[in-house]
Amino acid sequence: MKLKLDDNGNVVLQNGQPVYVHDDGKEAPFDAAAAVIKISALNREAQGHREAKEAAEARAKLFEGIEDAEAAIKALETVKNLKEGDLVTAGKVEEIKSAAKRAAEEQVAAAAKAAAEREKTLQGDLEKLQGQLHGELIGGSFSRSKLISEKFAIPGDLVQARFGQAFKIEEGKVVAYDQAGNKIFSRARPGEVADFDEALEALVDQYPYKDQILKSSGANGGGAPNGSHTGGKPPAGKGNFGGNKEDRLQAIKSQFPDLAQP
Repeated sequence: MKLKLDDNGNVVLQNGQPVYVHDDGKEAPFDAAAAVIKISALNREAQGHREAKEAAEARAKLFEGIEDAEAAIKALETVKNLKEGDLVTAGKVEEIKSAAKRAAEEQVAAAAKAAAEREKTLQGDLEKLQGQLHGELIGGSFSRSKLISEKFAIPGDLVQARFGQAFKIEEGKVVAYDQAGNKIFSRARPGEVADFDEALEALVDQYPYKDQILKSSGANGGGAPNGSHTGGKPPAGKGNFGGNKEDRLQAIKSQFPDLAQP
């Protein structure tokens, strides 16, 4: 292909474009601007193909040694399914852990509730036993008191009704407190707590109506009043000191009205 020249040796132009004569004798104008654009496009296309080829070669290197592509794909699917199975298994593990935690918490709560109920029952039994012990130790002390049998004009249960609240059980022993809340100590054994009769005698000494509940010098040996007592109040004739508790209480109220006062 060569430029077409006129008789003067100048390049023949067609629409401002030089005319070329091809090897087969055909003539055609050459559009240089279009050619540049086309060349640039072809270069870009070639570059794209080259980069794609290089990327494909790089990816192909990752699969070097793999001859059976179909088997490789199946293996990848197996691995994928295995990973999904692992996720499912992990979810099941968390579910099992949560269920076990809830079960443990429920068991602990049930055990705590049962322990609280058992503690409440034991506390009730303990209070009942303490009440029985209190009644036996303190009530027995009143019923067995030599001081009451010898010096009191009223039965022991009535003495207990008036002075029983002053006695408590401490470390298995009967201990008395005076009206000021002070523990009563023995005069015969300094530093030691007074025994029952000594403490009761101290309490009676502080009682303003003691002459009405103690035997007078002229009382008979039966423990009942002799018909006259300090204070000059005649017996009302109600109740019976030799009867049951209700009769004795009525008798003491009628003959010693001040005893009913706290």
